[in-house]
Amino acid sequence: MENYKKVRVEEKPVEMPFAAIPPDIIEMKVKDGSKIRNLMGFAIGKMESESVRQITFSGAGKALSKTITCVEIMKRSVKDLHQITKIFYRQTEEIWEPIVPDVGLDPLTVKRNCPSICVLLSKDPLDATEPGYQAPGKYDSQWIQELKVESQGPKRRKPGVGRGGANGRKQLRPPGGRGEAQKKT
Repeated sequence: MENYKKVRVEEKPVEMPFAAIPPDIIEMKVKDGSKIRNLMGFAIGKMESESVRQITFSGAGKALSKTITCVEIMKRSVKDLHQITKIFYRQTEEIWEPIVPDVGLDPLTVKRNCPSICVLLSKDPLDATEPGYQAPGKYDSQWIQELKVESQGPKRRKPGVGRGGANGRKQLRPPGGRGEAQKKT
């Protein structure tokens, strides 16, 4: 690629997965350089008002984990939110042209698929048959069951196992105590 220079980057238009949603919904576009504190301060303030019923969070590439973090914070801060998650790819094309045009090199087109996510959070019930739907409070139920099972009784260890490299056998210690070098007399 040292013989080429990047001329332009074209991002192919992607139809947003929630096309049927009215335009008055708050849309949070999370970038990899966005500060979660700033995003959440604005989003939580809007969702706590009665006039706003739905909000979307969308992010791509390096911002995927930050987008999911924002959604989880929102679900903990504002209770009883319905959720629909859509995962898709955004395609970008990079056009590279040769630095020296008379060498016989052809222009290159590099196509990249970037993973993206879009999450709709709503105070109102959503279509439960929609793929990616998550009802309010469902994220806790699995963990609550696991905690109940764990708290029913302590697990007992076998004596001598897990206390060093003796595999259940008693370890021999050198005379003179633990870790002390033997003195020559």
